[in-house]
Amino acid sequence: MRIAVDCRYVRTGRHDGISRFTAGVVGALAELTRDDDGIELTMVVSDLRQLDKLPDLPHLLVSDPTSPREPLVALQVAAARPDVVWSPMQTMGSWGRRHRLVLTLHDLIYYTNRTPPPEFALPLRLLWRLYHLAWWPQRLLLDRADAVVTVSRTTRDEMTRHRLTRRPVTVVSNAADPVADARPRTAPEHRDLVYMGSFMPYKNVAALARALPLLDGHRLHLMSRVSERERASLTALAPAGSLVFHDGASDEEYRDVLLGATAVVTASRAEGFGIPLVEGMALGTPAVVSDIPIFREIGGDAALYFDPESPSSIAAAVRRLEGEWAARSAASVRQAARFSWAASAEVLLELLRATGRSPRRRGRRSVRG
Repeated sequence: MRIAVDCRYVRTGRHDGISRFTAGVVGALAELTRDDDGIELTMVVSDLRQLDKLPDLPHLLVSDPTSPREPLVALQVAAARPDVVWSPMQTMGSWGRRHRLVLTLHDLIYYTNRTPPPEFALPLRLLWRLYHLAWWPQRLLLDRADAVVTVSRTTRDEMTRHRLTRRPVTVVSNAADPVADARPRTAPEHRDLVYMGSFMPYKNVAALARALPLLDGHRLHLMSRVSERERASLTALAPAGSLVFHDGASDEEYRDVLLGATAVVTASRAEGFGIPLVEGMALGTPAVVSDIPIFREIGGDAALYFDPESPSSIAAAVRRLEGEWAARSAASVRQAARFSWAASAEVLLELLRATGRSPRRRGRRSVRG
């Protein structure tokens, strides 16, 4: 069976969420099928620099996913003669395709938080807003596929509630890169909190800053790049010296900060997954997070939860760690181990095999995972 994987969302610089998801799953797929003579795996890329973050596999160079040629990209992908194609997004072009197609929907955040990603050009931002004003465009995209993937049970259940597709929906969990030397940790010397993520409105980073006056001696490390306007706004909310702006940390710096931290934190109001939680917990850094369904799914009993609209609730959850840190740290490592690229690749490969062998169909809605 010939399987093609859409790797065009892999970033040539630092990973974002979809880039990391793609690279993690494809790397595990490569390992899983290395000795399987019945599977031919081909990566579809739009920039040869993407290969630096991908396994050593055959590749096909096609147009960028933002190109006007995207609706007809299936005609380019046909050069690999795939039986089935998996894309980590739901927008891959399908006109003229002869292969089976599996698409991915990560979350439904932008239906309630319609501010588009700031890196989008103005025309794309306008289309983004219009697209998320109704459910039917999403249904049209997903029902073009033979099967649909999402990254969490929480998102799968939301998709079912909103009747977003007639196709089977399979959960292929997000994960974090494996930790080779996870060792039991002692409580850190300093009271440092770590936030990794964007500063989009729904991320609610200001709530963390507002909690700092109630957490004497704690510092909040903000790992991602931040605009000067956002920096000034957050600085005005927090005590002097309590915010540490890393403005885009390397993977090594991020790991070092996590290993010295009291907790990884986020006050997000909505997420499709939450890789930073798993990254922190895998290193034994407990998670203190918003009490929303997706974080309950990821953090389980290991994490501590708070009301994201209440600075006092945030502060109280952080202070609870003072007597529970060692137990929460050990529980976090066990919880994080439930999410791995290897396990996700196994689920995806089973789906791709079944989809590649099945006839094209327009059946009733179904959910798996």
